[in-house]
Amino acid sequence: MVTLEETKAFLRIDSSHEDALITSFIASGEDIVESVLRYPLSDFLADGGALPELVKTTVWYVVSQFYEFRENVDIRKLTETASLLLTSYRRKEW
Repeated sequence: MVTLEETKAFLRIDSSHEDALITSFIASGEDIVESVLRYPLSDFLADGGALPELVKTTVWYVVSQFYEFRENVDIRKLTETASLLLTSYRRKEW
């Protein structure tokens, strides 16, 4: 869905020293975004679709919070922000 290369560009990271860590943050970010949306990101890709830029940006926001505040991420604030960003894509229930 969201690539390591795109995410590193968003974070302005040039080295590959933390690629494994960033990859795990991407997976976690995608999980959080799916939880907020209440459906899998793969639904956007059905029939040749693409992930909307706002959805990608929200994943990058989540990753940036994990990257910047590794040990002290405010999950409540992060989830509230993701929910606000994704309001137009969010389903009422699973």
